[in-house]
Amino acid sequence: MRETPWGTMTYLDYKYEVEFGKDDYDYISRYCAEKPVDWSASVWDLDSLKFLADYDLPFIKIPSAMTTNELLVSETAKVGVPIIMSTGMCELKEVDDAVNNVLKYNSNLVLMHTNSSYPTPRDEINLNLIPFLKERYNCPIGYSGHEEDLEPTVIAVALGATVVERHITLSHDMWGTDQKSSLEVMAMDMLHKRVKDISKIMGTAEKTVTPSEVAIRKKLRG
Repeated sequence: MRETPWGTMTYLDYKYEVEFGKDDYDYISRYCAEKPVDWSASVWDLDSLKFLADYDLPFIKIPSAMTTNELLVSETAKVGVPIIMSTGMCELKEVDDAVNNVLKYNSNLVLMHTNSSYPTPRDEINLNLIPFLKERYNCPIGYSGHEEDLEPTVIAVALGATVVERHITLSHDMWGTDQKSSLEVMAMDMLHKRVKDISKIMGTAEKTVTPSEVAIRKKLRG
């Protein structure tokens, strides 16, 4: 039993209250098409995979809890759309096995570094795994952040994360288990502004005289 905005009820009844149905997903699909903005969802079982496969999705997400579910991972990969797969709670061999499972059927994989604690303690974020994962699996690496602030996500992008996932909320004071590890709308906008130019700032690691330095070089060195 748990206390919910709908009263005291079992966990299963609570799940029925918070889950979307087909009418809800149809509305989401129409709304996003009007914007336009892409949408997708995570698969937690074969039924939800079959459900999502009926929509024209840009990708399907495999959540950390399901990364070791060999059947679900392989069946998701067979759908043929890009896969985004999270690696929270995984040992390295489990990630190896999951990646190999996907690549048997689908070469379009983004692997997400994440920690599944909500919110994640700062000393467990371990962002140095991002370049390690990029070298080990030779695929795009993303970052799914559950920390309370912005800096770790910004650093993740600087370390090579090309996809970012953050939870969003209208208010941290709203009821729910994810609110404290989510970003409010203004914070999400701030995060976007902080990361959008990082690739320009990081550059190419090639030492040259930059265009803006040419005139200064001539003036100061003759």
